[in-house]
Amino acid sequence: MHKILVNELISPNVGKMVVTAEYVAKHRKAGQFIILRTNERGERIPLTIADSDPQNGTITLMYQIVGKTTTDLSLMKAGDEIADIAGPLGHPTDIRNYGTVVCVGGGIGVAPIYPIVTAMKKAGNRVITIIGARTKHLLILENELSKVSDEIIPCTDDGSYARKAFVTEILSEIIAREKIDMVVAIGPVPMMKAVANMTKEKAIHTMVSLNSIMVDGTGMCGGCRVTVGGEKKFTCVDGPEFDGHKVDFDELTTRLGAYCDDEKISMEKHHCKLEGVTGHGR
Repeated sequence: MHKILVNELISPNVGKMVVTAEYVAKHRKAGQFIILRTNERGERIPLTIADSDPQNGTITLMYQIVGKTTTDLSLMKAGDEIADIAGPLGHPTDIRNYGTVVCVGGGIGVAPIYPIVTAMKKAGNRVITIIGARTKHLLILENELSKVSDEIIPCTDDGSYARKAFVTEILSEIIAREKIDMVVAIGPVPMMKAVANMTKEKAIHTMVSLNSIMVDGTGMCGGCRVTVGGEKKFTCVDGPEFDGHKVDFDELTTRLGAYCDDEKISMEKHHCKLEGVTGHGR
């Protein structure tokens, strides 16, 4: 059992939880995730590890409230216990000194961007972070990211906070003004696709973290399969990060849509969830 130390809402539909998980805290790296069950009868859902404290044996998780299990998570209190946490899972981000790295987070994708920005900065990179959301109250982690970024540019679709723009508009301006060595993009599939298309034209290496449907997290169920460079891959064991220029985003969109009654859920919330089925890490 894993004790919850903190569980709070950081926006109307995003929760932040600090929970004990000693092994994961000691071994996790940026880009990896866990799978949890709230109780022995609960479904398995994957969540990105936003942060960890190896000394105290805790990890920080962020979750978007979109289905039964994430709603149940939001109702749990400090002192409550989570039945199972498995991880760390997936390949970690390829962290090295690239030079100038732009990290782009859209919506709940800002949460998994945070540990990557932190690691990229520690590796000696100059890190520019772009974060965006539909409206002000959905924009998360600006203060935390500002402490580990050389430059941070927030934006909102409706102009309710900071600049009214899409993250791709700002990325285009940055590419035009200076040499970029690496881009990391995490967010809704259309956003990641647009970023990858833009950087492909400029031959800028780009990594994306995919939100394929995932059940077991070990490559056995096949639910998270994606096509990358013409080959079938499993997001849980081969990813979750892939070369954005090689991902078949159209196929990914179709597969996500198969699990959603409303395509808008997949597009806008970057998470498609039914009872027993969940999208990775968001």
